Amino acid sequence: MKLSEFKLKIPQESIALYPSENRDEARLLVLDAKTGKVEHRIFKDIVDYFDDKDVLVLNNTRVFPARLYGNKERTGARIEVFLLRELNREQYLWDVLVDPARKIRIGNKLYFGDNEELVAEVIDNTTSRGRTIRFLCEEDYDTFKKILFSLGETPLPDHILDGRKVEADDQNRFQNIFATEEGSVALPAAGAHFSRELMKRLEIKGVDLAYLTLHMGLGNFSAVEVEDLTKHKMDSERMIITPEIADIVNNAREQKKNIFACGTTVLRAMESSVSMNGFLKPYDGWTNKFIFPPYDFTIANRLISNFHLSQSTMLMMVCAFGGFDVVKKTYELAIKEGYKFGSYGDAMLILK
Repeated sequence: MKLSEFKLKIPQESIALYPSENRDEARLLVLDAKTGKVEHRIFKDIVDYFDDKDVLVLNNTRVFPARLYGNKERTGARIEVFLLRELNREQYLWDVLVDPARKIRIGNKLYFGDNEELVAEVIDNTTSRGRTIRFLCEEDYDTFKKILFSLGETPLPDHILDGRKVEADDQNRFQNIFATEEGSVALPAAGAHFSRELMKRLEIKGVDLAYLTLHMGLGNFSAVEVEDLTKHKMDSERMIITPEIADIVNNAREQKKNIFACGTTVLRAMESSVSMNGFLKPYDGWTNKFIFPPYDFTIANRLISNFHLSQSTMLMMVCAFGGFDVVKKTYELAIKEGYKFGSYGDAMLILK
């Protein structure tokens, strides 16, 4: 398929700048992909679509405060450093993006905090905006991380920052309540609709919860720049599927139970580790799997997802899961019905 086929006209007012007041009270559009039938519900009604011993697979990655503002040595020029991933724990090495890139060169020292609590040195160029930096800190690792994250800002995506600045409550809301494994610079947004009360109701109904890890990078929001989608390359992201998770999912498959993927990250992680006979394999490594229509999914037959932005790789994956024509038509309906799009937007449940 072509990139242009995924172009949507999403009005600015349809982009959510804030989440719903209560996590589980966002709107939920339920789509039966076989019939095209649509229902309009509230997210906490999702319990009605689960049966005993169905499995809900969630991504337990934790977002860290990745955006830092500082100053360059000598000139004092204001700079932005976006932390992508930790490269070496002992040497305090990080892979980052910098802005303005043309002014930040190898050997430059960067200062962070009102009292210059942290200093970093640029030691390598990786891409046009990418740099490797070493934090020059004599504190132990835990103290260093505490200082670093106290200076960092919640990494809201541009579609929110275009409308407002980061606020204190984002630290809580740009995070899933079950997030335990630090490593993401973006929110697996479908999971943000689950409250503790809703999780308890699912457990009472007999739903098995399974947690995999996929650390989301900025690549999820990077523009696809090629019309021929077969030529697009996804950034690699770290993922972990433990043997215990694989067993829960595979037992459900054998018993013909429904498997719900909470978000495109979960869907992609599971499809990155499928055995020849169609079962989920344990995996600890990296994935750069890019899914777009047509694609036959092996593991999940239910998908929970937010409404994604035009021409995004996440939209392409949702179209691959639900069927291009029916999902495109449903997105057009969602715009007319006033559903909110983006990381803080409303949700969709696709039944296959």
